[in-house]
Amino acid sequence: MADPYSTLGVARNADEKAIKSAYRKLAKELHPDRNQDNPQAADRFSAVTQAYDLLSDKDKRAQYDRGEIDENGQPKAPFGFGGGGGGNPFAGRGGFRPGAGPGGAGGFEGGDFSSIFDDLFNNGGGSGPFGGARRAGARPQPKGADVTYRLSVSFEDAAALRPQRVTLANGKTIELKLPAGVETGTQRRLPSQGEPGPAGPGDAIITIEVQPHRFFTREGDDVRLDLPVRLDEAVLGAKVKVPTVDGAVMVTIPRGSTSGKTLRLGGKGFHKEGGGRGDQLVTLLVDLPSGDAELEKLVESWTGDRDRNPRSGLGV
Repeated sequence: MADPYSTLGVARNADEKAIKSAYRKLAKELHPDRNQDNPQAADRFSAVTQAYDLLSDKDKRAQYDRGEIDENGQPKAPFGFGGGGGGNPFAGRGGFRPGAGPGGAGGFEGGDFSSIFDDLFNNGGGSGPFGGARRAGARPQPKGADVTYRLSVSFEDAAALRPQRVTLANGKTIELKLPAGVETGTQRRLPSQGEPGPAGPGDAIITIEVQPHRFFTREGDDVRLDLPVRLDEAVLGAKVKVPTVDGAVMVTIPRGSTSGKTLRLGGKGFHKEGGGRGDQLVTLLVDLPSGDAELEKLVESWTGDRDRNPRSGLGV
């Protein structure tokens, strides 16, 4: 994977807010559901999520900035022990050399130095210069790899913060609590639920996707709903049943309501990060029947408001 800062398009000194904002923008743009005919978008989405996972973790970000781990979160080998320019640390010193002949000092065929390094740098006893504690700078044992998941959550469950049951790759089923302010791209980290490793298992990282709703829409922490009402309900007023993310409630339609009038249902929106909940905003839409002869006759005989121009505020 490329440098995570470059992947997200942020500066190395970017704060948490800038990193989160960049990730949300890219995640929405590259989401597989929006790019079903573009497999490259799925690859970029995965890379962006991995980059955000590293940079959103303060400890991992600090380790990466210090050069202790790579872009995948894996520890880097100390100088001289990696491939490439470091070379063999024992070459040219008359010490251990892979494939040395009978005349070589301590020849070992096959090039496997794991047992040698264990003898030199283990935590066991010994009176020699390499006995005792692990030598400073020796490569630490890595944790297991993190495992990423995508969790689809319904609009109502996200707004009401209903717990979600999740089955992990290891077969374990957990109940995941959704955080206040949850939205598409929100991540939850489950420590030690990833792949096993020498220094312990990695983590499980769950990216949440809030599904769109067929009649609710989200506006910040508020929920919006267009509510059709009959002409008599708008003119005379009425009590009607209105759906909310918490279930249906009875709402009073004021007498003389017009299309576009908005009613506010307090505390029926999404839970806020700082506490409390948003509201549900209900916009009334007067629904007139088509081809109703009785209604047409009534309107034709109605003369009480024909001189009023409801569009005067538009300058026409």
